[in-house]
Amino acid sequence: MLWRVPLVRNQSRRKMSSNLRVAAPLRASTTLSDGQFDSIVVVATELETVGQLSGDISSLLRKQLEIDSAVAKEGCVLPTSLPSKRLVYAPTGPVNRDYDDVRRYAESAAKGVKRALSAGSTKPLLVVAPDARFKNATLVSILGALEVLYSPLQYREVRPLASQKVKELGVYGPNADELRKTIELAQSLESGRYVARDLGGGDPERMAPPRFASYVQELFANSPVSVEVISNRKVFEKEYPLFAAVDRAAASVERHEGRIIYLTYEGEGPITKTLLPCGKGITYDTGGADIKAGGIMAGMSRDKCGAAAVVGLFQVLASLKPKGIKAIGGCAVARNSVGEECYVSDEVIVSRAGKIIRIGNTDAEGRMVMTDVLCKLKEIAVNEVEPHLFTIATLTGHACLALGGYTALIDNGPARQQNFATKVQQAGEELGDMIEISTLRREDYSFTRSSGEGEDLLQSNNAPSSRTPRGHQFPAAFMIEAAGLEKHGIDSAKPLRYSHFDIAGAAGDYPANPSGVPVLALANHFFGEQF
Repeated sequence: MLWRVPLVRNQSRRKMSSNLRVAAPLRASTTLSDGQFDSIVVVATELETVGQLSGDISSLLRKQLEIDSAVAKEGCVLPTSLPSKRLVYAPTGPVNRDYDDVRRYAESAAKGVKRALSAGSTKPLLVVAPDARFKNATLVSILGALEVLYSPLQYREVRPLASQKVKELGVYGPNADELRKTIELAQSLESGRYVARDLGGGDPERMAPPRFASYVQELFANSPVSVEVISNRKVFEKEYPLFAAVDRAAASVERHEGRIIYLTYEGEGPITKTLLPCGKGITYDTGGADIKAGGIMAGMSRDKCGAAAVVGLFQVLASLKPKGIKAIGGCAVARNSVGEECYVSDEVIVSRAGKIIRIGNTDAEGRMVMTDVLCKLKEIAVNEVEPHLFTIATLTGHACLALGGYTALIDNGPARQQNFATKVQQAGEELGDMIEISTLRREDYSFTRSSGEGEDLLQSNNAPSSRTPRGHQFPAAFMIEAAGLEKHGIDSAKPLRYSHFDIAGAAGDYPANPSGVPVLALANHFFGEQF
């Protein structure tokens, strides 16, 4: 079931979007005795904090602890005299501040709600025990619960009733006004991740480029976000030649033809900052002529999670409508197909920025589809207020190998000068959207420069990124140079901030649903002060 309306029962002070997309309607409750719910899911670090919520619940759990010592760490399901009749205890376990973080709350809330569902609950009430160490514990717990309640797009389309996991999700809080604000914010943030999951998780046909574009157009109809879709091959060949090369084989099949999508949002009042994100939207990656072999092609429909995250960020913008923010985003949506028309290694292509580029590996298509769109956004950025360009992509296996399940973030000189990566890393940590920082070095730029006469850049080496030293750093250097951004470094007349997010390790592999990273981190950093 798809919910598209603001679901908080109180009147909102902010005029919120009527196109919110979340997995369940939310209801605020200021009492634990609300008869609307059929279970209470308590998330807490330890039993002592539960006592601050309810002496009766604390006493009930302590009695159970006397006969089952696993309750403190593993939780339990108990009958209760409260109208809900069921109590689900979902402890985070001891939280070590040296290395633990607020994700403990999201994980416990998800586990608790899932356990409530298996017990037969259809209207759980989420209750988060207070903890001064984590100011966003309730917000993050709501996001964790909504994440586990999400059902994939194609499941919802085929079986709309079966895919609805609950009728309603309640959230408890003693202060009605604060609770309302938290729920509204959770809905807006989760709506962005929900959209990113839909787009990122759709199979190669359901989210083939034309259908990806149609989803986006429908999403932002009658919203503050305007949408422009480019589909003309002649335009691609003239203005986006690197994208056109990747799209060439797929373009012979009408339903796989590529799309470049531009999104624009402009908040009220004087503009104080401009966001210019570019997302990789490879709807299926065969590897092209350098075809993926040995069964590793499975899962390559997730190679569009970068573009999905860009759309998700604009969904948050459309909902929150932050003032003073302008955003112009680009999604490079294509299928990297193999066939008689596919581009091949050794081709020489001139980028939009006029750089002569030799193709080294057709499986390095992500940097190809984004670079000319990034160049276009760069051309726009020079005339905007406080612009920040960034690319988001499931780009390299090296990022997975080097950083595990975390997003890699790399700044160019102007962005690093303002400590962008450190600030957005902190913003992500506040909401459980974790980021690791990498650094561009001179070796990364040297690696991308071609030794061939008359050539400027080599698109990639021939080895997999996971077997290439600095395999997730040098692609950022390539995009900077291929898009002409090197002319806007620290010492230039017009420095431009640029950051690259490699989400290959964090985007979520099948059968897990896509994670929607780094929507939360970006939203919190760029307009969190307006939450």
